[in-house]
Amino acid sequence: MPASHRRTAVTGALAIALALSAAACGSSEKKSANGLEKSEITLGNMTVADTAPVQLAISKGLFKAEGLTVKTQVIPGGAAGIPLLKSGRLDFSISNYVSLLTAGSKDPGFKPKIVVEGMQSAPKTHTLMVRKDSPYHTIKDLAGKKIAVNTKRNVATLLVRAAGKPQSVEFDEDKNFVEVPPPAMEQALKSKSVEAVQAIEPFGTQMQQSMGARMVADLSSGPTADFPIAGFATTEKFAKENPKTVAAFQRALLKAQGMAADRKLVQEVLPTYAKGIDAKVASTMSFGTWPTTLNATRLQRVADLMQQFGYLDKPLDVKSYMATSA
Repeated sequence: MPASHRRTAVTGALAIALALSAAACGSSEKKSANGLEKSEITLGNMTVADTAPVQLAISKGLFKAEGLTVKTQVIPGGAAGIPLLKSGRLDFSISNYVSLLTAGSKDPGFKPKIVVEGMQSAPKTHTLMVRKDSPYHTIKDLAGKKIAVNTKRNVATLLVRAAGKPQSVEFDEDKNFVEVPPPAMEQALKSKSVEAVQAIEPFGTQMQQSMGARMVADLSSGPTADFPIAGFATTEKFAKENPKTVAAFQRALLKAQGMAADRKLVQEVLPTYAKGIDAKVASTMSFGTWPTTLNATRLQRVADLMQQFGYLDKPLDVKSYMATSA
């Protein structure tokens, strides 16, 4: 082959090699441009007031600023998100702590990590309500009666049982509690299929306004005042394999929870995602508070109360269930 042809062939080969190399680098750079192991994540979420910071983080671009694209999947309750987390169908999920810690302590195949503490209770965020014409006026009056809760053996039943204890009232998980989705609790009261409902906001406020329902007990008081209700968790496996992604999610959501201290912002965002919450309800309903740090002492209250009422067989140290702070 003439020298000129050899030079042309070599030059062409080099050009192709450089082009392929550049394309490969470009693809690599595109994949890890934001430095995250995974930039598109799926979050199990609920359309209730508790998750207002999630909507703020989405609408204010806080997740996007951290390089995250968040797809939310609506779940009926925190307990429903646990098997989805375990199977990997969800990367993160909201869950009430009672369900989360129960599953983590009893299922050796499920090791959750709490990434962000969610809402804490505040006056009237969690109540026990009856019909306007109900003959029952105190929690003691409800001994032996049927009470609607979102899910048995979770924070709803724990709050009711904790409120009954000082009044010497014992509620049985299977005999006294009936599972009813929060949006259906008003109808359950009207039909008299239950005598009381454990209402969360905004449903408590809605029932007061629409049917004159009465509160017989504020479950966000006494031993459960400022009580940690739910948090956002992932699995230990996901946290180990995607530490930067977890840290980015944590930073964005904690910023949003700081913003949620402004009641006006929460009132504005609620009607955009929470079914049945209009401007009137949003302006009158009770709100909890959203922490901006992870605090083991705060969460230990949940585990200790769970053990007191038999949800846990032995003491549980919540530190082993907490992710590293970003």
